[in-house]
Amino acid sequence: MTRFKELLYTDFDGNSTTDIVLYKAFDDPRHVGRVPGLVELMNDSAAPEMERFIACMALTTWAEPAGYEAVMHAAADPEKTAWYDFSVDRKFSVDSTFSQLALAVENSCNLSDEKGTEEQRQQAFRALVRLADSQYFEDRLGELFDDEFLMVALDDIKDVIGRGVRSLASGEKQRFDLATQLVDLSTSVAMVDGRLAVELAMSVLDVSASPRTLNHAVDIVYRGEGPEVRQFAEYLTTVGDEEVRRQVREALNES
Repeated sequence: MTRFKELLYTDFDGNSTTDIVLYKAFDDPRHVGRVPGLVELMNDSAAPEMERFIACMALTTWAEPAGYEAVMHAAADPEKTAWYDFSVDRKFSVDSTFSQLALAVENSCNLSDEKGTEEQRQQAFRALVRLADSQYFEDRLGELFDDEFLMVALDDIKDVIGRGVRSLASGEKQRFDLATQLVDLSTSVAMVDGRLAVELAMSVLDVSASPRTLNHAVDIVYRGEGPEVRQFAEYLTTVGDEEVRRQVREALNES
């Protein structure tokens, strides 16, 4: 049995399994016995990229400091990460590893409380958010963040959306649908500040408002409150297609 399979395809009773034990750790404290081996695998330059990446995913999902540190290290220089381009999105043919790492950070929320690593978890999230103008997150940036994190990261979110908008306005060629990704990030803010969410989304839509981007922007109407959100709903019904108008009516509970 390979080291990789021993660490992640062997259950905590020592039995081989066809399912990765990634999420079984949530209910079994014996997972900590796998941590040293996973750290060694993640840092082994001779190991396959796939194994190193999944080791990082496991350590991050398990709220281990080594996992969070690896995420922040990767975010500091994305394209030099050992596993960059190991996982490629089919729609845009770009790296999708940061999207998966963001999901791992999100899934670690309960264990981070237990292990006292919540501050490192938030630092890892912030490092990932700061990549939203350059790395692809597979439409996940509107779904991952709780209110507490959003309040901590608002400045990061405003900064990265600003950089992304400037890139869009310059006409720079984009490797993926950046406008929609930035709007997704704006929609997450609606849970804590509807006015700011509208302001951020409009800064994007003023330079790039494709049907797909407008469709994603409707989430602000679902999540936000206040006169600015209501005005934004009216804007979407004016510029959007029939599907956007239908979703706005649904979000406002109108027939």
